[in-house]
Amino acid sequence: MLHFHIITLFPESIEPYLKSSIIGRAIEKRLIKISFYDPKKFAVGKHRRVDQRPYGGGPGMILEPTAVLRATDAAFKKAGPRGSTSGAIGKREAAKLFFSTDGAMFDERMAQRLSKKRNIILICGRYEGVDARVQKILKAKKISVGPYVLTGGELPAATVIDAVARFVPGVLGKAESLEASRVSSPEVYTRPEVLRWKDKNYRVPKVLLTGNHKKIDAWKLQHKKQHS
Repeated sequence: MLHFHIITLFPESIEPYLKSSIIGRAIEKRLIKISFYDPKKFAVGKHRRVDQRPYGGGPGMILEPTAVLRATDAAFKKAGPRGSTSGAIGKREAAKLFFSTDGAMFDERMAQRLSKKRNIILICGRYEGVDARVQKILKAKKISVGPYVLTGGELPAATVIDAVARFVPGVLGKAESLEASRVSSPEVYTRPEVLRWKDKNYRVPKVLLTGNHKKIDAWKLQHKKQHS
């Protein structure tokens, strides 16, 4: 079973999505597991703060390292063998992902590689980010889900989980549902054959109605190349 460990201040922001549809069914079937670790529960100091002002100045607040590292240690312990308290095996075997705008671009190939892991730890930043020492101490792989900035790492974490889980055997109803394993097109059609909308007719391409799978695959491949 592939176990995702999410370090986040706001588990409620993505938990409903991860409990629904295909991902939710995969959890029910015990094909994957998802655990949340809130750094606020591991904060230290009198006021148990998790955000601090940045050294060197600048806007916003930074997630301080101790609470995040302690939350990650809790994930390591859960990732380790049953009965272990050190979590050492979990540290060696777990994939550690740190969301950053300068990270490697997450893609299908990375998702497929990650699906072979037993444990994946995802560290979600907030505010102006996470103290850089967290990534260095954990030797976590920096990744990005796109050339843009989001308000937190929760959406990237959900994206990674969704993409990786698709490669876990049994998560999808059919293996052919994986884009890489079938001839697919960015254009898909269903009934009705003729859609009447605001005095205009919109028809399904004739080739898709022929039943000639050789011609249909050629049409799909052509459209796939046009949009790649």
